[in-house]
Amino acid sequence: MTRTRKPVGRIAFVGAGPGDPGLLTRRAHDALVDADQVIYDRGVPESLLAVVRADARDDAEFTPAEGAPGDVAKVLISAARSGLNAVHLVAGDPFGHDSVVKEVQAVARTAAHFEVVPGVGQAEGVATYAGVPLPGVRTAADVEDVSTLDFEALATAVGRGSLALAVDAGDLAAVRDGLLAAGVDGTTGVGVTGDGTGETQYTTTSTVDSFVAAALGFTGRVVLTVGVGVGQRDKLSWWENRPLYGWKVLVPRTKEQAGVMSARLRAYGAIPCEVPTIAVEPPRTPAQMERAVKGLVDGRYAWVIFTSVNAVRAVWEKFAEHGLDARHFGGVKIACIGEATADAVRAFGIQPELIPTGEQSSEGLLAEFSPHDEILDPVGRVLLPRADIATETLAAGLTERGWEVDDVTAYRTVRAAPPPAEIRDAIKSGGFDAVLFTSSSTVRNLVGIAGKPHARTVVAVIGPKTAETATEFGLRVDVQPPHASVPDLVEALAAYAVELREKLAAMPAKQRRGSKVQGPTALRFR
Repeated sequence: MTRTRKPVGRIAFVGAGPGDPGLLTRRAHDALVDADQVIYDRGVPESLLAVVRADARDDAEFTPAEGAPGDVAKVLISAARSGLNAVHLVAGDPFGHDSVVKEVQAVARTAAHFEVVPGVGQAEGVATYAGVPLPGVRTAADVEDVSTLDFEALATAVGRGSLALAVDAGDLAAVRDGLLAAGVDGTTGVGVTGDGTGETQYTTTSTVDSFVAAALGFTGRVVLTVGVGVGQRDKLSWWENRPLYGWKVLVPRTKEQAGVMSARLRAYGAIPCEVPTIAVEPPRTPAQMERAVKGLVDGRYAWVIFTSVNAVRAVWEKFAEHGLDARHFGGVKIACIGEATADAVRAFGIQPELIPTGEQSSEGLLAEFSPHDEILDPVGRVLLPRADIATETLAAGLTERGWEVDDVTAYRTVRAAPPPAEIRDAIKSGGFDAVLFTSSSTVRNLVGIAGKPHARTVVAVIGPKTAETATEFGLRVDVQPPHASVPDLVEALAAYAVELREKLAAMPAKQRRGSKVQGPTALRFR
């Protein structure tokens, strides 16, 4: 009789880095994606855990680490012996924690397979995000127990270079006293950074004498930087100086589309809040789309004009239902209202013939769309698959140019459910610094399900039609890009934020203190 061999699990001690999910190494990500059980330390921020959970296996179990190092090691060893892949996820680098080193030692005494995946150290990583270089003789450490610190050695490091320590905020006074007792000059520059590499990272600069008072209100783990590098922060700080840093931006789009915009906003330092205002559903009766697809295959149309990514998706879904592919577009020319829509077409292996080079709107497309010529265009019909609530501007303009237009409902947009009460309150009370509208329907539906944004909220719109709708609803339009696309819209908002910051810097100090301009939500000048 053949005995089935029990599978052997693996153990990984994975460094999460200083907090920004983007700083996870590829090796760390692979270990987490392959894990059956993830034990995480309290120092790992929830924002990073959310990203890890989203990428992990559906049946992966996440539990906080509890007990002494021996207790955690027992849980990991038990999981491995059961054939599971277990991960202990820790902030910074695994070997930056004495407790984790003890866990590794305990696992190494068994036959369990294990690996240690390095992570960016919390102290060094946050110092870089705070714009504080650590030149010369550098000392960086993630400190669990301040009583174990060799302050004489730290004082030497400060005298010859720079120092970065990740400590609990409650230990700052003990660090100050230790540095002063070891002979560090009280006027030496100090930076204290909270929520390092996070969306709300904040750094205060002072001196060894005063940094405890300057950091009043900081909680949890903070990074202390000491030495000559602190003086360069004004020029080198980049994370907190991004154009939209700290701005809370409302993104009212369909759930499927919000992700691209949110990613671009985060790159500029904003904190996006996605609020689905519309949902996309198939047309109530499929007959129109069925005839349109048959007409495409039969050569009924000279052109197909796509005005949205949703329209592209709707046509391709209908193609898939009938076993068709891009080859069945042979002989049909394609026009797209903008680059985002064109990219969706290219994703299916087709290059559009026409994209407006100027204004990316119905008017911009009509300005470049040739009138129908009976000799040059033996087929004079255009397919226009759109939303059920689309305006008539494009269809009317094509008809004026001599084309026959099949204006077909490819999908319906319906109003989404209202967002939670706290988001509705934030919208109406000015809790958001900006709102980005990408269509007239997002304006109408946001106002319908959540109310009008507060007057101090910056309103950014993707194009002229959306601007008209926003104005009709009594909103002041602050930002409109020259080209109607999501990247240009975010870029325009970032440029607007820079202008506001420059105006704030130009204000006299007394006027600045007397104004309400104290943070992202207040950078408004009328």
